[in-house]
Order: sequence, then structure tokens, then C-alpha cells
Amino acid sequence: MRILLLLMFCLTLGTVQAQKKKKQDVEAIKAMCGCYDVSFNFAETFATDKDYEFHDNYRSGALEYVFPVEESKDKIVLQHLLVIGDSMIIKHWRQDWLYENTDLHVFHKDNTWKYKSKAQDAVKGQWTQKVYQVDDGPRYQGSSSWVHVDGKSYWENTADAPLPRREFSKRSDYNVMVRRNRQEITDYGWVHEQDNDKVLRESSDKVLAHEKGWNTYTKTDEKKCQLAKDWWQEKQAYWNDVRKVWDELFATKKTLEFEKKIDGKVLFMKLFALEKEMLKGNYDSAASITKIKATINPYLKGEVALVIN
Repeated sequence: MRILLLLMFCLTLGTVQAQKKKKQDVEAIKAMCGCYDVSFNFAETFATDKDYEFHDNYRSGALEYVFPVEESKDKIVLQHLLVIGDSMIIKHWRQDWLYENTDLHVFHKDNTWKYKSKAQDAVKGQWTQKVYQVDDGPRYQGSSSWVHVDGKSYWENTADAPLPRREFSKRSDYNVMVRRNRQEITDYGWVHEQDNDKVLRESSDKVLAHEKGWNTYTKTDEKKCQLAKDWWQEKQAYWNDVRKVWDELFATKKTLEFEKKIDGKVLFMKLFALEKEMLKGNYDSAASITKIKATINPYLKGEVALVIN
């Protein structure tokens, strides 16, 4: 009897501790929301080939608004919007956080993401971060635990990814970036630290160079991001439907492979143009979803295709 009571106590205590830990995780994820002055900094630090020609350091900055567009018990979706001057908004990247998620689409190379299923035990207490491109297509994904220790809250993970936007149109000497991401909450906002490998993936992997990334998100006056808030109010119906269409593709649990360009245009250009078309008058969700599918389908390679009713 004593042993049974002890087991029940231990199970209850474990559940309480897990719930407390999950609450801390959620608070850390939501702490990334707000209006930020962002500084982007990247530098190549080391190369295995002595003849490698190092590329120039990259530095940039922006005003960025990060906010939740969806939240449930085990899922938090954060959208990033860039604020340019007093009149322009650019839809930026998106990060989804999923608790104890077992389904991932892992980047392979050359516009190809392979489905991977993880065992439930392997993701216990973990959060998957799924990062998406500006058109809500896949970018990179990985599962790890949030760590809360010594007054710090951070999440670390290694994931394969396509070339960053700052290089994909300029370089062809590598085709995979192995990203070691660390996102840490700070007293001024948060920091996205990266230790990346630039890899040429063919029959095997060849590391060309290592890169250090240091992106700081410093909180600023919320009023500076009012333009982004207003912009999202006008555009969110369309982009909600874009996410629904992508979710149909991810639900196939199959390899997703895409053409780089159709008619000389990458996919995000066509989806951005479609946004303007669909939001001209009264928004029709069903018509929009049909056109979104018709826009994405030509880019899909292999057996996977979206069903258009």
C-alpha cells in the first residue's frame, strides 16, 4: 500500500512539474512578441579549405513586429512583419511552436523537404520550432526542450535549411545551411544566435565554411509598429487561407519537392501578387483557397498535388 501511495505521489508530482515547466516554456515563446529594433549580423569565421575566399560580413537592421496569429493548448504561431519607413510592410518569416510534436518536414537539399516521424518518447517535454518562408512555405524545423536555468530561458537546436535569403540569389557553391540556432530571452527582448555550416551536399556533405550569426531583437515603442498592426488587419484573411492550403500539403506526410521558378518567377512573388488580387473587393475565402492551390500546384514536383474542388 505504501509503495502504491508513493508511486501515485511521484506521478502527481511529475505531472505538476511538467505543467509548471510547460507554462514557463509558453511564457518564453510569447515573450518574443512585440515591436523590435532588430540588428542582423553574420560573419564567416573559418573554412576547411585554405584557398577558400571568405565573403564579406553581412550587417543590416529593421523595425519588426512579432505577434501571435494562432494559439491553442499545444501550439503557438508567431508572425513577423517588417516595417519599412512610414508606408511599407513586408511579410517576413513565421515560426510555429508545437508541443511534443512528432511530425516534421526536414530540409534535404535543392528545394526538397522530406517527411520525418519522431517517436513520442523522443519529443517528451519538447517544442518543435517550424520556421516558414515569407510565402508560408517550409524552411527548417527541429525539436528541442526549452531550458530555464540560472535566470536564463533559451531553446537550442540544429536543423538543415536552404540558403538564407541574403545569399540564395548570390551563391551556388553550397546548397545546405546546417543551422545551430539558439533563441534566448533577454532583459531587452531576445537574441537569435547562430553557428552555421555552409555545406555542399551531393553524395556526401562537404563543409565549405563556418558562419557566426548574432541577431538582436530590442524592444521599442509599440506605437512604431501600428502600421504593421493595421496592415495585418487588412491582410490576415488571405494569409490565414494560405496557411490552410500549406497545411493540406504537410498533412500528406510525404516528401515535398518544388520547382525553383515557374515563368521566371519564384512562388512567393505569385502568392504576393494573388494577395492583391483577392483583397480588391469583398473577400471570398473559398475562391481564394481555389486560386492559392492553383498557384502552388505548378511548383510541386513528384506525386504530391493539391486537390482543387
